[in-house]
Amino acid sequence: MAETNPAIYPVTLTFPAQSFRRIPNPYLKSESGDQEANMYMAICDVKSLPDHIPMETNPREQNLNTNVAKKIKASLLNTAALDFYLLNRGLLLSAKEVSFNNYSNEITVTFSDPEVHGNVDGGHTYRTILKYRDSLDVGQQYVKIEFLTGVEGIFQSLAAARNTSVQVQDKSIAELENRFDIIKDALKDQPYMERVFFKENDSGEIDVADLLSILMMFNIKRFPDREAFPTISYSAKKRCIDLYIQDHKDFGESKQNPYVKLKTIMPDIFKLYDTIERNMNNYYRAKNPGGRYGATKGVIVPKQGVELQSKFLCQPMDAQSPNGFIYPILGAFRALVTEKDGLYTWKKNPFAILDRVGPELVESTVSMSRSLGNNPQSAGKDVNLWKTLYMTVAMAAMD
Repeated sequence: MAETNPAIYPVTLTFPAQSFRRIPNPYLKSESGDQEANMYMAICDVKSLPDHIPMETNPREQNLNTNVAKKIKASLLNTAALDFYLLNRGLLLSAKEVSFNNYSNEITVTFSDPEVHGNVDGGHTYRTILKYRDSLDVGQQYVKIEFLTGVEGIFQSLAAARNTSVQVQDKSIAELENRFDIIKDALKDQPYMERVFFKENDSGEIDVADLLSILMMFNIKRFPDREAFPTISYSAKKRCIDLYIQDHKDFGESKQNPYVKLKTIMPDIFKLYDTIERNMNNYYRAKNPGGRYGATKGVIVPKQGVELQSKFLCQPMDAQSPNGFIYPILGAFRALVTEKDGLYTWKKNPFAILDRVGPELVESTVSMSRSLGNNPQSAGKDVNLWKTLYMTVAMAAMD
């Protein structure tokens, strides 16, 4: 890796910490083992991080244009959430010595060997903080730092083990094996496909995992009726990827593959998603003329100068709804899917049904969220809600 910090070793850095704790080595019976591995944990204001933490020890270059880096940036600059130190893995630093001054609340860390001392994991986080922290004020965001000393003998194993995100993910392997050609072919004419990324570190705004989780809702091979509901679409996207890959391994691109059967209605499914997303506020107000959908927990309303757009077709919206609302509503339209001549098709026009029962679906969803402590996440996982909405659509199709 090219040197980014022209440092002269040893490098000693001193900086303030919000909190600091030494984690005793559980294998040491006494203080006689000071040179053995030790762990220290700290929470620091991102504004206080030193500029020149050695980076030669990090096993990969930091590309701030990847989707991972963009998510780190979004989390860092989301000052309303105040949870960056919880959501982010933070930094892992290997060092020669670490000490803490209880009077000044300052950490002093010494890096003496450029081959084994420095940033081991969290390079994207560190670079992102350095680039964007001038946009923050003191006290707005904090980052977790883990220090390890005495790990020189296991450094290579440590770096490999902690950088698990370097490993190729299942969807990346599936892309290399051309397993997503079914989806690419079915949606090739849709404008949002140029924004879909199929493997890690590709550019794009829509994860193929989102497509697979949505399509899972309409897989009537796995969920043929009202006895089982695809709540995994909301709560377990990794499982949706695994099941898609398994179906492709079992059936290839033959007509036995449920995703081949879905090809003809795939564009409608994502258009239906957008239609629901764009009209949530209208549906809510149809049942609550004096109510404010924007005041519902989990709903985001646009700030001045900021435009909200629907996920796939980028249409303007007056409110952004949590997935815990949208997914169960969209999943209810599985009640309209049937198989004909080896392909899935609609029993009735889903958009016409949505026009009729949209207000009822939204009212049921918001009511369920409120009954669960104003928690959209709990609503998205609630089987009873999925069943209620499914039956609402099924009954409308019978009229």
